[in-house]
Amino acid sequence: MSEPTTTAAAEHHPHHRPTIQPPHFSAAQGGPSTSTATLTPLVRDYKKGNWTIQETMILITAKKLDEERRIKPASTSLDPTTKGELRWKWVENYCWSHGCLRSSNQCNDRWDNLLRDYKKVREYESNAQSRTDLPSYWNLEKHDRKLWSLPSNMALEVFQALNEVLQRKYSTQTTALRVPQTLSVSPSPAPLTAPPLLPAPMGSPPVASERSESAGTERSEKHTESDDTKGKKHEKIGSSMKRSASLLAKTLQNCEEKKEKRHREIMEVQRRRLEIEEAQNEVKQQGMVNLVTAMSNLSSAIQSLISDPPHHDDQQPT
Repeated sequence: MSEPTTTAAAEHHPHHRPTIQPPHFSAAQGGPSTSTATLTPLVRDYKKGNWTIQETMILITAKKLDEERRIKPASTSLDPTTKGELRWKWVENYCWSHGCLRSSNQCNDRWDNLLRDYKKVREYESNAQSRTDLPSYWNLEKHDRKLWSLPSNMALEVFQALNEVLQRKYSTQTTALRVPQTLSVSPSPAPLTAPPLLPAPMGSPPVASERSESAGTERSEKHTESDDTKGKKHEKIGSSMKRSASLLAKTLQNCEEKKEKRHREIMEVQRRRLEIEEAQNEVKQQGMVNLVTAMSNLSSAIQSLISDPPHHDDQQPT
């Protein structure tokens, strides 16, 4: 009965104000604790506008820690519909604790844009490595990046951080997919140790050994088949990537040829226009020369008429 009185006294005390602690969490804990999450302010003044490089790096770090947190086995199973919301809320809380005042929706949208820009830059860099006429993305100017439909403001440190996070995510996913296969093959069948304890006829142990050998051969055949299928899949993926790269190279080459052809046509039109203008100027100049010559001839004729009037002999009447 002592707890209600103390709580009531604390509520009616005029100078008692509950202190709200900021959410503290880490990747090992799997997000903010329940005690601090309940004390998190319900209303946050989110920042708007463009993302800075520092905010982007904080978001990438948050996603990296979130991936590490999700890989570890959880103690309680969550509803699949709320996993995405809780995940981005965890990212938002991490960003807020490190000075990036963005909402979960802003973080989600920014992450999608980063992935889209990262894929474009990665594909261009792979093509630039195979072709000598293509400069690196980091050596291009902003207007050249726009001509290639590339992001104009991707920083090198942001690209490297994204590459590290995505490579680590891919490696963890592949190892997680390979672990169940090794677990299904490694344990030996239990019936091999059971027959000596049970009364059985003399012919039963060879039958068990034959079954175990057949099971082992079946498993080995399945493993070889799975390895063959994986190898074929990898070969198909590699061949498709080569075909797509060759098609992209041909498309870029055709675009360059069309640009050069268009440039030559434009230069030819400009040359013809200059020739026409020069011909028109020559005609105008010749006309002016002829006009001046005619005017000078006319003036000289008038002067000659004025200076030398015609003389008529006066005849005297007889």
